[in-house]
Amino acid sequence: MENLEKIQLELRERGIEAWLFCDHHHRDAIAYRILGLPQLSLVSRRWFYLIPAWGAPLKLVHAIEPYHLDSLPGEMRYYAGWHDLTECLSSMLSGYKDVAMQFSPNNMLFVLSVVDAGTVDLIRSFGVNVVSSANLVAAFEATWSEDQIRSHFAARDSIDTIVDAAFHEIGQRVRGGGTNEFEMQQWIVEAFRRDGLVADGPPIVAVNKNSSNPHYVPSPDRASVICEGDVVLLDLWGKKSEPGSVYYDISWVGFVGHPVPDRVRDVFEVVRRSRDAGIEKVRTAIAAANPLAGWEVDKAARDVLAAAGYGAYLKNRVGHSIGVEVHGNGANMDDFESHDERELLPNTCFSIEPGIYLPEFGLRSEVNMLVRQSSTEITGKIQQELVVL
Repeated sequence: MENLEKIQLELRERGIEAWLFCDHHHRDAIAYRILGLPQLSLVSRRWFYLIPAWGAPLKLVHAIEPYHLDSLPGEMRYYAGWHDLTECLSSMLSGYKDVAMQFSPNNMLFVLSVVDAGTVDLIRSFGVNVVSSANLVAAFEATWSEDQIRSHFAARDSIDTIVDAAFHEIGQRVRGGGTNEFEMQQWIVEAFRRDGLVADGPPIVAVNKNSSNPHYVPSPDRASVICEGDVVLLDLWGKKSEPGSVYYDISWVGFVGHPVPDRVRDVFEVVRRSRDAGIEKVRTAIAAANPLAGWEVDKAARDVLAAAGYGAYLKNRVGHSIGVEVHGNGANMDDFESHDERELLPNTCFSIEPGIYLPEFGLRSEVNMLVRQSSTEITGKIQQELVVL
């Protein structure tokens, strides 16, 4: 098992006595990834794997499925009936005050909190306190290797170029006979294909009231025509089609025609200031070597919107972790949908993307931010003013 030494080091550094993994019917995909277990095997009985901060791990498997943890180091123990299971678990956990599990108090981090309440009750019945593995998971699921960082910048180079070209193409098409959201979405999809980019879904091209829906996706039978006087929002995310590559994810906004209405310019200025407040919160804390949680970044950005009278027009988090999946398993910039207390760790990346979503149009400005050991960087271009088509 490649991760054992690193897991034990993380446990010691965080003052956590042990990490208890468990599963039944592949409910915890995180455990399989971190432990390197096969994800297609039949798991009809519960297994448990305890990694202490010091010493050898312990394995507990059912007598009729004794092979599930064969690839992992540690002493093997077996159970059959529920009495056996209870006694074996109690023995394994004897002497521990705290163990980490894929658990989040009050289910706040609902993506991570996959251990059922009954199992948590069982562990607590042994006098053991269950703590969240959230930051441990982030250390293994959200931190990037140098190769992955290079893949992010390669995706950036392609996507930033495609965004510029897409806005230019929209302007030309509006002047030359017209286009709609779906046609431009497909134009971007083809550009992705040419540049060797893949994504888990098509990009967002949205105008006017559609741009107020953060998850709007045009289709052949649902696509607004793009005309002069329209607000246009582009949201592109993708990664290179190579194993282990990570995503780059950005949103830009523009206006078709001239002059741009004062209302649109004013709203964009508030969004820009909100985004920059989030960026500055991260830069300042990391430069000073101060611990920073995702919720604090959300608050810094959201406070700007509230002060300008637009607090009610952002009904989602300010940003999300980015990884092999576009929504990664590290800290989200979130003090709205959840109170995300996960730390911003070195070699992790996330979006900062506040928006104002009014009934008539929505504006969002999204950047990706990479944290290093004592510094940070915005990994792509930063939109400072509306693109005028």
